[in-house]
Amino acid sequence: MAPVEHDALAVREQLFHERVRECIICALLFASLYILCHFIITHFKKQTDFAAVHDDEDAAVNRIALGMCTFTLAVALGAVLLLPFSIISNEVLLSFPHNYYIQWLNGSLIHGLWNLVFLFSNMSLVFLMPFASEGFAGSKKGIMARVYETSVVLLLLTLLVLGMVWVASAIVGNNAASRQSLYDLWEYYLPYLYSCISLFGVLLLLLCTPFGLSTMFTVTGKLLVKPRLLEDLDEQLSCTRFEEAAVSRRIASGKASCWLNLNVGLLREQLLAIQSKRRKLERRHRASPWQRNLGYPLAMLGLLALTGISVLIVCFHVLELLLDDAAMPRGIQDAPLGQVSFSIFGTFGAALQVILIFYLMLSSVVGFYSSPLFTRLLPERQDTPLTKIIGNCVSLLVLSSALPVFSRTLGITRFDLLGDFGRFNWLGNFYIVFLYNMGFAALTTLCLVKKVTWAVQEELLRAFGLHKLPLPVPRSRPLGERC
Repeated sequence: MAPVEHDALAVREQLFHERVRECIICALLFASLYILCHFIITHFKKQTDFAAVHDDEDAAVNRIALGMCTFTLAVALGAVLLLPFSIISNEVLLSFPHNYYIQWLNGSLIHGLWNLVFLFSNMSLVFLMPFASEGFAGSKKGIMARVYETSVVLLLLTLLVLGMVWVASAIVGNNAASRQSLYDLWEYYLPYLYSCISLFGVLLLLLCTPFGLSTMFTVTGKLLVKPRLLEDLDEQLSCTRFEEAAVSRRIASGKASCWLNLNVGLLREQLLAIQSKRRKLERRHRASPWQRNLGYPLAMLGLLALTGISVLIVCFHVLELLLDDAAMPRGIQDAPLGQVSFSIFGTFGAALQVILIFYLMLSSVVGFYSSPLFTRLLPERQDTPLTKIIGNCVSLLVLSSALPVFSRTLGITRFDLLGDFGRFNWLGNFYIVFLYNMGFAALTTLCLVKKVTWAVQEELLRAFGLHKLPLPVPRSRPLGERC
């Protein structure tokens, strides 16, 4: 064999081994996410939907639907980890450029992960989740009912997208190139479809994230123990115990005052509220001084710092958009990892970007489930039906698949969008990107100022005991009525 042929064979063999290695790594990563999501869904699913099924076909359909929900949730979790994993990989390659044990971490692997997440997101939204539904109302349950519904949904979706693209092309222009693009399904319709879905997800993040950033303070306050500020906790605990004992005696004795008819249901609800209040006071009473006086303030300062840094980065990005065209989000087809850091502060800045991405995603999820429109989707432990699981998986996938575009549009990171994530039509529109940044900064500042103002006012009233002041109560009982 000639030396030239031997070298060509060695190169092809090396490329083959690298491709196999990338496939194995991607499979292991997705298998780990799938197993984790399976445990999460098993923790929340309603057992009666799967245990009390006597028909083998219904049981098989439920298992298939549960597997599809697990797959969709794993894709959503992969979309959340996609951008942080890429940023961390770039910093690792910068720190250890010639290390033998991290040669598997390269641009080809990162680019493949981006393409897989994009492909699986489309497949889950368009094909898997319609099949996971329960079929048309009134139809017989089973596999064929879901196949029929999926086929009809895909047909209607195709007609909808064809009509939207036809109208858009007619508005933009009526030349031969526009008419020719109508017949190019793969290059025009599918990117246009996912561009619309991505725009919807980014708009949903715009509404949920500022609300979630303000709600994070309330959620953290419920999880941690607040410090004692000019209040006697022992006195509050004693009063609560006496009140609980009094309500319990009234329920047990069955007697009531002469001006109030006995309502056992109302008294039981009142007793449950008092018991919940007593448990919270006991938890605060048992907390150590370090946990009570240091943990809560540090957590609140951390949330305030992360929120403030996010708003400052967005405001700075708005100025960059006005001065430099390079600040616009763009897509690239190659990932030049290990050459330059994507933050001017180096490794510290990259770590801060990763923390902010996770914080914004967590805030968006909190804001999504706290909003009045989506509160009913909140899953419950061991009591979440299959339809609600499907709704949660679809909602989380829409939010998480828009997270890379959301982070790059706001300037949280400088890591450019890879693969098909950078082909969205609206990313090149300056006015959309500029107004999006301005809207996020304004909404976040408004929610934060309102939340902090009301929280400080409430804590001051509680600390000085002003919340216990008697309020004027109108007399609802006639003057002539006697006990």
